[in-house]
Amino acid sequence: MARFPYHVRPETAVLTRGFDPRLSVGSARPPVYRSSTYVFSSPEAAERAFAIVLGKIRPFQDEVPDLIYARLNHPNAQILEDQLVPLERGATAAAVFNSGMAAIFTVMMGFLEPGRSLLYTQPLYGGTQHLIHQVLEPLGFRTRQVPAGDTQGINRAIEASDDLALVLIETPSNPTLTMTDIAAAASAVRRHPRRPLLAVDNTLLGPTFQHPLVHDADLVIYSATKFLGGFSDLLAGAVLSADPQLIQRLRGLRALFGNILQADECWMLNSRLSSVRLRMERQSKNAQRIAEQLATNHRIKRVLYPSLFTDSEQIRIRDAQTDYPGSVFSLELHGGRLVAFDFLRRLQIGRNAVSLGGVETLACHPLTTTHSELSEHELAAAGITESMVRISVGTEHWRDLLEDFTRALD
Repeated sequence: MARFPYHVRPETAVLTRGFDPRLSVGSARPPVYRSSTYVFSSPEAAERAFAIVLGKIRPFQDEVPDLIYARLNHPNAQILEDQLVPLERGATAAAVFNSGMAAIFTVMMGFLEPGRSLLYTQPLYGGTQHLIHQVLEPLGFRTRQVPAGDTQGINRAIEASDDLALVLIETPSNPTLTMTDIAAAASAVRRHPRRPLLAVDNTLLGPTFQHPLVHDADLVIYSATKFLGGFSDLLAGAVLSADPQLIQRLRGLRALFGNILQADECWMLNSRLSSVRLRMERQSKNAQRIAEQLATNHRIKRVLYPSLFTDSEQIRIRDAQTDYPGSVFSLELHGGRLVAFDFLRRLQIGRNAVSLGGVETLACHPLTTTHSELSEHELAAAGITESMVRISVGTEHWRDLLEDFTRALD
C-alpha cells in the first residue's frame, strides 16, 4: 500500500493508494491477478487470516492479512476498494460486489435481523423494490415505505417503528428525482432507542455531487455499473462506510454469498476511477443546459430535474446536501404512452436503453421497463406516469443532444 509522509488529495490518492509497484515486478498500474487460491506466508498467518475473515478477531490497524481464496478476497478487489475510499468523503473502508443489486441485497441480509423491520423511501429503483417484495417479505421481514422527500413523514415513521433495523433512502429517487433529507433521517435514527442503520443509495449523484457519510449516513451504496464504471461495459456494486466494522461484516457475508467482484472487472473499474469527476462534471453541465432549455418546450408538460425544483422543501434539501444537479432528468410529455414511445423511437443520438451514467446518452420509459415490476398503486404513489421518459445525459456535445431531443419532440 502506498504511504506518504504528507496528506494527498483524492485525485492523487485514487491513483496511488492500495498498490505497490514493487510487488508486481515494477508494473506502473495494477495488473490482473487471475488466481483462485493464494499461498500463505506461514501456517500462523493462515490461521490468523481465517480468524479475521470469519469475524473471530479484528485486524490490527493497517494490517493486511494473507489472502486465502478469491471468493473471499483477491488483490484486485483490495486495490479497488482502497482506491474507492478517497472518492467518497468521510469513508474509511469499501466492499465491492458483482452488481449493484448484489450490494443492496448483502446490506439487507447483513443488517436486517429476524423480528426487525426495513423502512424505505418510495420510489426506489424497480429492482430494489422487486427484491423487497419477492425476497424480503416472503422471508418474514417487515417492510414499510414512506414517500421520498417527506422529511416529517420519515421522522415519524422512524420514531413509530419499535422494531426498526435498517432505513434505506434513495436520493434523488429514480426516476422522479425527488430528494430526501439525509441529515434529518440520520438524526432520527440516532435518537431511536434501537439505533437502526441508515443506508443511502447514492448512485444518481455520487460520489462527486452528494456525500451521504458527511451527513451522518452509516452506509453509502452504489451501482458501480453506472457513473463509477461510466462506459456501460461492466456490472459492479460498492458499499462504503466511515465504520470499517460495518464493511467487514459485509465482506464476511460476501464470502458466503460468493458475490465478490471478479478480478477482470475490478481491474476495469479501477482504471475508470481517476476520470469519474471529469465525466460527471461534463455530463452534469450538459444535462443542466438541456433540461432548462427543454423546460420551455410546449410539448413537454414538465421537466423533473434538481435545478428546476419549485417546491421550497426540495430546494432546501438540494441546497443543503448536493453540489451540482447531476446528469439524469425525466420528462413528462403531453399525450401519454404513445407520445413517449414516439419520442424514444425518433431519437438519433440518444439511445433507447435502460441504465444510466455512461458516456453515451440513454433514454427509457420507466413505467414499462425499469419500474415495470411495481403495482399500479405503487406507480401512482411514486408519480411514475405513462408519459414519463427518463434521460441519462452523456458526454456528447450538449447542442447536438438538444437538437436530437427537439427533433424527436417535433
